[in-house]
Amino acid sequence: MTVVASRPTVVAKSDMANPSLVVTADGQVKMEEAPIRQPGPDEVLLHIRATGICGSDIHLWHHGRIGGLTVDGDCILGHEAAAVVVKVGSNVTRVRQGDRVAIEPGVACGRCFLCVGGRYNLCEQVAFSGVYPDHGTIQRYKTHPASHVHKLPDSISFKTAALMEPLSVALHALRTSPVSLGTPVAVFGAGPIGLLAMAAARASGAHPIVITDIDASRLAFANKFEPTCLTYQVQASDEPAESGAKIRALFERQGQVGDDDGSHSEYDMPQLVLECTGIESSIATAAYTVRRGGCINVVGVSPRITIDQVPFMHLSLAEIKLLFINRYHDTWPAAVRAVEGDLIAQSKLESLVTHQYALEDAVGAMQLVGGSARKDAVTTVVKVQIVDDAVDFALE
Repeated sequence: MTVVASRPTVVAKSDMANPSLVVTADGQVKMEEAPIRQPGPDEVLLHIRATGICGSDIHLWHHGRIGGLTVDGDCILGHEAAAVVVKVGSNVTRVRQGDRVAIEPGVACGRCFLCVGGRYNLCEQVAFSGVYPDHGTIQRYKTHPASHVHKLPDSISFKTAALMEPLSVALHALRTSPVSLGTPVAVFGAGPIGLLAMAAARASGAHPIVITDIDASRLAFANKFEPTCLTYQVQASDEPAESGAKIRALFERQGQVGDDDGSHSEYDMPQLVLECTGIESSIATAAYTVRRGGCINVVGVSPRITIDQVPFMHLSLAEIKLLFINRYHDTWPAAVRAVEGDLIAQSKLESLVTHQYALEDAVGAMQLVGGSARKDAVTTVVKVQIVDDAVDFALE
């Protein structure tokens, strides 16, 4: 079956032993039969049970790139995944057949100074699942280095385990720009990463937290997800300085007298803004929101290589730190412990998954997230997962 849209084109197939969702350099997503590889000595063969669709998957489909990462040929998408170990290589001892695992998708070289220093997420030779030329997890069977799968306790479901990857982004952001008890924080963007950043900030002691978005339904979801948060709907017609002033007003303490000139009390303004959209105007708004001497951590990614409208002198004169993160490192054990210890409730995480699709209908899942399929007017689309409950056949 072929579904044609103005951009992009979609091709779907079924009845495959190893169905996989492929993005092409000319802007298609399609289901294809993928080969089933045998694990090497240090690898495991996995049956992928759940994979979340990420905004970066949509960027790769719609734009053919994320910054300098480009789709130069066919590539199986997906990197937010949980699986069952089907086979292990001859050298593998840390997991065994039948183990339930969460998958860490970025595999670094292990030799460069960044890897040796523990910052392997910055390795220039990283092979990242679902980014060309390295195939991802939206397929039934995938081999992966055993060093990059993390065994799950029985209490954590596949649905939750597939959220360990976006939760890892949030954990890495909070490690890069830590907060202490009572730190005021703003989160820009109420998508999955923003919601998880808010949950991680809350678990770290942040208060108050204001989360913003342009979509009212996402803000309503955010308020149910974390009832202690305050929400602000960004108006597209407002300039960044206007939006910043309106967001700041939410941080004023009730009954507090402002500064002598009638402005907001600078001390109570957000010490940290977690910018989770990657949108240029949102980064500029963050500059006018964070308090003087505060920090903006740009967590979101963009298909654009450059941005132009960041207020440089405002940032400079206020000594505002502008930070960026690239994925994560050494976060999976902490993410698993945070959920196992109920620091972030599993039920809260699972509430993010608003839609699930069978692997054979992965194209439909992409259409829903990517905007080319009709969305249910009642249900907000937050996180869509592709699940596969197929019974394993005998693998020689």
